[in-house]
Amino acid sequence: MSFQMIFLTGDKSYKCCSASAETRYTSTPSDISSSSSLLHFFVLSPSNSSHHQCIVMVATTDLPTPGPESPHAQRKPYRFATLCATVENPDMKDQYAASSVPIYQTATFKGVAGEYDYTRSGNPTRSHLEHHLAKISAAEHAFCVSSGMAAMDVITRMLKPGDEIIAGDDLYGGTNRLLSYLKSHGGVIVHHVDTTIPDSVYPYVKAGKTAMVLLESPTNPLLKIADLAKISADVKERAPDAIVVVDNTMMSPYLQRPLEHGADVVYDSATKYLSGHHDLMAGVITCNRDDLGKHMAFTINSIGNGLSPFDSFLLLRGTKTLAVRMDRQQATAMAVATMLEHLGFDVHYPGLKNHPGREVHERIASGAGAVLSFKTGDKALSERIVGATRLWGISVSFGCVNSLISMPCVMSHASIDAATRAARGLPEDLIRLCVGIEDSVDLLDDLEHALLEAGAITLEQGVDGHRYVRASLKREGHAISRAVEKLALNEPEERIKDNREWFVSSPGKVILFGEHAVVHGVTALAASVDLRCYGLTTPRYDNKISVHFSDIGDFRHEWDIDSLPWDAASPIPPGMDHPDSLDPELIDALSSRTLPVSKHDDPIARNAALTFLYLYMTLAHDASARPALHFSARGSLPIGAGLGSSASFSSCAASALLLALRRVTLPPPPVPSTAPADGDPGHLHVGHEGRRALSTDFAEEVNRWAFVAEKVLHGNPSGVDNCVSVFGGALAYTRPGFGRKGGMEPIHGFKSLRFLLVDTKVPRNTKALVAGVALKKQTEPEHVNKLLASIQTISDEARRILADPELPREKQLDGIGSLIIENHAHLRDLGVSHPALEAIKVKTAAYDLQTKLTGAGGGGCAVTLVPDNFSDDKLGQLTAELLADGFVPYLTSVGGSGVGVLSPYGTSDVPSAYTAPATPPEVPGDVMQSSMLRPSFESIAANDFATWVEQRGRWLFV
Repeated sequence: MSFQMIFLTGDKSYKCCSASAETRYTSTPSDISSSSSLLHFFVLSPSNSSHHQCIVMVATTDLPTPGPESPHAQRKPYRFATLCATVENPDMKDQYAASSVPIYQTATFKGVAGEYDYTRSGNPTRSHLEHHLAKISAAEHAFCVSSGMAAMDVITRMLKPGDEIIAGDDLYGGTNRLLSYLKSHGGVIVHHVDTTIPDSVYPYVKAGKTAMVLLESPTNPLLKIADLAKISADVKERAPDAIVVVDNTMMSPYLQRPLEHGADVVYDSATKYLSGHHDLMAGVITCNRDDLGKHMAFTINSIGNGLSPFDSFLLLRGTKTLAVRMDRQQATAMAVATMLEHLGFDVHYPGLKNHPGREVHERIASGAGAVLSFKTGDKALSERIVGATRLWGISVSFGCVNSLISMPCVMSHASIDAATRAARGLPEDLIRLCVGIEDSVDLLDDLEHALLEAGAITLEQGVDGHRYVRASLKREGHAISRAVEKLALNEPEERIKDNREWFVSSPGKVILFGEHAVVHGVTALAASVDLRCYGLTTPRYDNKISVHFSDIGDFRHEWDIDSLPWDAASPIPPGMDHPDSLDPELIDALSSRTLPVSKHDDPIARNAALTFLYLYMTLAHDASARPALHFSARGSLPIGAGLGSSASFSSCAASALLLALRRVTLPPPPVPSTAPADGDPGHLHVGHEGRRALSTDFAEEVNRWAFVAEKVLHGNPSGVDNCVSVFGGALAYTRPGFGRKGGMEPIHGFKSLRFLLVDTKVPRNTKALVAGVALKKQTEPEHVNKLLASIQTISDEARRILADPELPREKQLDGIGSLIIENHAHLRDLGVSHPALEAIKVKTAAYDLQTKLTGAGGGGCAVTLVPDNFSDDKLGQLTAELLADGFVPYLTSVGGSGVGVLSPYGTSDVPSAYTAPATPPEVPGDVMQSSMLRPSFESIAANDFATWVEQRGRWLFV
């Protein structure tokens, strides 16, 4: 039988519960205290409504947790996951009992002598966070600053000139950079030792001299293990005043708490596991010593790098899920490490049974973490693996919910020079994996596909069926010949020892409609022109790189490759994109050390050389991929006339270097036509004169790097010019942010048009002209906005005309001609025309031709539409008149092909123009072989150049 008990206390509250009839309640005199009160409860029988009243004495104040002799269970300490999720500070109760700590987004606090006055010195949100981090780190003090390196900076400010610091030899690149700075600028003596061997540390520990010992375990990225407890104890015995500092970022407080093992100071880059989402940057310092805490608190307040209130809120939120995330990440990391080890790779992960120092790690940590690394034996293979992943994001850092992959030697540790990396045993082919919280099946599958696509593993028939095995291993009964292995790994026969030349070209561009108005959100239409820039790379054999720009003051220069500022370069491996911003360190090094203004006073030539060198040093991702070569550039495009000469040069430089460095490949030669015979239907190959022979992937890669080159030349280009130069044809561009869909769209179906481009030879200031239109818009908004709306209408109409394949040619030309007249009239009203442009317009109007300015105006070029039926005699007469007036006309077609490459294959009728020697010359140097293209390329007259180009052979175009 069961019954229900209702408890009534003095404050009239009650509790209900059910119990069996056999339940007994007993009490002893020791259970009742003087601070007890009466508690009434009624026992209700389920069979009737009768009840029995009982009275029991119950304490109304909290009592200590019952002792062992009590029949009640003792309350256990909270586990780590509970501590993470429970954010409470008894000394800082929120006045509204908010469940989440509020963001005190304020710089100042009112009042005098309050706890807070200025957020640099303290903020309630940051105080909550620091209290919480101290709790989960088992620390007396915790400090939150703006990044992990900011934490390291605060700690090292305790050092003074002459102090000695002992640090590991497998450190994070940023830590190594800071220590190098302290060594060269702060007079601090730094000893790098292998901290995995305690005995290697002790010879450098000197009482009175050793001020700090910096440890990291596991290390990044080799996952080496240091015995934190033993080293801390032994250092304190030998140098009692030395401060033992531990970088605990790889483990987080969940898996390892170095303060419990004798460390004096611990710091984490909270950007990583503590936050877990890569949506903030933060650093955390914890310690137990009051003197160190006071010193670091003073430093943080003095330099003002305390964490902001909003970032403190985000970090506090992130720490709540630390344990949950790490459990998932560790489990998947173990599965990934196991898979790689079974495939035969050399894997670094503390969770593997054969990992060096695993016993030590298990003694001081409660988990293996979620970072691992492995070697492939070949840097190029590693780059292909990294580039072939999809789920694994290519990025520096770790600790995020998303999985990341990187090559430390070219990313996070690139600031350590190659010689030092080699001396410290950091392999160039090392791949680091930072495991996230995605489903482990998906991550393993993605990595497996990347390994297969890169040629790192292959499918093999075994006794138990097919299985994946490492392609470069020789297994008993399955020996792989070197030839087959090369094929599997896609290795070139000779790395970057290409004796061939690469001859490339790229068109200029003309703005047909929308000049100036594009700045204010109006759509601009641009098209490629037949006037082109040409580039040629020729191999050298003397470890030098050189350039020759015949159209820019006949500029020539050469550099020893090893003398280039490689220490400032951050090369981009294949498969990775250049960051949005240029590398300021490399730009500065090239500008000041390689191309000083004192020696190179022509700004155009200097910028062209700077652009080429920047591309070369960024694309040449390692020492074995730095070929000695010469780059020549010349063209039929007028420079500085607004016809996209810089974008054309950028596209040529990018495509030539990508080919020379084997970052892109050409398609194989097409299957030739064959006649039908004996039941074989034969095959017909249509040549298309090389159009569309180059793939979209090829073009997109060239365009990405051409845009980088444009940034070096111009700072902040729109991307229109390089897109037209690479892809050819015509496109519409709308600047984002003006209520219309922004971006670039190709105009499909565009048919080539003939234009007469006339260079006024009048220099213009583009920035001043653009600023003038902006000022006019500010002072006459109604008038200018009406003009801009009219130009948008013109662009829309022109776009429809150009894209309509069924519109008769005559109507197309008439329509474009009328729109040209309209557009120029509006541009003239905007104040961007010039007397020279108006003179050209009058001159061409006498021949019933339509002319408008193009580009910035104020000089520059005019474009005149030439109908199909316009006679050659009239065109010659008009050209002569323009020349007589001091102008320079160019007859060209617009809308043609983009980037072109002279085919290396040749045909049965036209052999390949590339006839470089099969082996380098016996005497190294810059040798111009008579069979090479370079002598003619650089010396042939401008009037004969186009004909010479056409005679070189078959061209392949985008």
